[in-house]
Amino acid sequence: MGTIVTMDRIKADKDGNVQLIPVLLVDGEKITSDAKSLAKVTVTAEVLNDLRGPKIVIQKFKNKTGYKKRQGHRQELTRVKITGIK
Repeated sequence: MGTIVTMDRIKADKDGNVQLIPVLLVDGEKITSDAKSLAKVTVTAEVLNDLRGPKIVIQKFKNKTGYKKRQGHRQELTRVKITGIK
């Protein structure tokens, strides 16, 4: 708990909290990835802030045809702090 994670943009409730779906649970030596067992586990997180990732430049070019295209992209991200795993 207390781990800060950056993920794709997610919407929080009015209190700034969000429920996450677990995919893997590691408890010491015990590792759980079974969907039925993980259905009982709930992960709660507090949204710290929304941000945007670094700019990625996409360039396309074809030789001898005069075709060139330039495009940019910035992914929308959310930084969350894990507050509880039950």
